[in-house]
Amino acid sequence: MIYVSDEKSAFDLSGPAYVYMQLADHIAARIQRGELRPAARLPGERDLAEEYGVALGTARRAVQELRDRGLVVTLPAKGTYIRAGKDENDGGAG
Repeated sequence: MIYVSDEKSAFDLSGPAYVYMQLADHIAARIQRGELRPAARLPGERDLAEEYGVALGTARRAVQELRDRGLVVTLPAKGTYIRAGKDENDGGAG
């Protein structure tokens, strides 16, 4: 089990899932809990790899998984940002 920092819950690598999926699930849970707010910049892939104690390729695949889930958007040369939730994007129109 790897402990990231005091304000974050433990990141557990002992499960049978791929590490990149576990990392994506952990970050997704942080988004759902409101620890990572919409429009906030996600740390860079190298920083994520160092922070979570995983390989750069693992962090890169985790960010790709988050993009595939629609939780983040990556802007070339700008960074990766948390997307607003569907209820926040709707604007009440309907």
